[in-house]
Amino acid sequence: MRLDGRRNSNNIEDRRGSGISGKAVGGGIVGVIVIALVTLLGGGDIGDVINNVMGSGQLSGVGQQTEYVETEEDQQLADFASKILAGTEDVWTQIFQEEGWGQYEPPTLVLFHGTTTSGCGTATEQIGPFYCSADQKVYLDLDFFKDMEQDIGGGGDFAYAYVIAHEVGHHVQYLLGTLSQAHEQMARMSETDANKVSVRLELQADFYAGVWANHDNQMFNSIEDGDIAEAIDVAQKIGDDYLQKKAYGREMPDNFTHGRAEQRARWLKRGLDTGDPLKGDTFSPQYSSL
Repeated sequence: MRLDGRRNSNNIEDRRGSGISGKAVGGGIVGVIVIALVTLLGGGDIGDVINNVMGSGQLSGVGQQTEYVETEEDQQLADFASKILAGTEDVWTQIFQEEGWGQYEPPTLVLFHGTTTSGCGTATEQIGPFYCSADQKVYLDLDFFKDMEQDIGGGGDFAYAYVIAHEVGHHVQYLLGTLSQAHEQMARMSETDANKVSVRLELQADFYAGVWANHDNQMFNSIEDGDIAEAIDVAQKIGDDYLQKKAYGREMPDNFTHGRAEQRARWLKRGLDTGDPLKGDTFSPQYSSL
């Protein structure tokens, strides 16, 4: 991505110098992500994810007090995340004005290392980045980006940007009322049906990430050769079917909460191609047609 000369966001809360640090030992981040996917938005919160992960035996060595020392790579990733967040602010401010959706209120990006607290419970690097509507903040341990290549076989700056833009996409859903409506529906459903609503939310957030990238490129000429393929590759590798096969050797469709690899890549690409936020209705089509 081309980010030279881009502004940094003022909506950064840096907590990396505080909290508890610890690494997952044993199952690795792929297994943990699968457990998180099954738990989050399926009626559970971040605290439930922690309990399920710990109970699964996937994590050991978490919770050891260590001092955080920022590296040059950390500085670069923090600056990158800040610039990407600023780009989402510029894009969604413009889109909200053009669509008559009112004033865009950006989320805060919380950078942390190890663990921290959120309005949705305890946050850990092993869970991965997430959006918490209770405090309207995106939580990100930058070590997640460092681990992506090793643990899921994908990475790169535009892929990292996609991850952040996806979480901001959930904030857009919150502002538009989509997130609360979906959660209200999910609370009245069986776990299987609630998971299907979760998939609709996640695919729309992928679409919104693509819309952001389209507009960001129009504003700043930010996309370079290979960037789109990079993001599509990662979108596929965080599909429920891909992660479940890698962690468990089989698919469990009733536990899908984010969508298949093909679906995630396709909705991201639709947002990239159209740049039209109104073409991301993932709630009207039949579930089998998503």
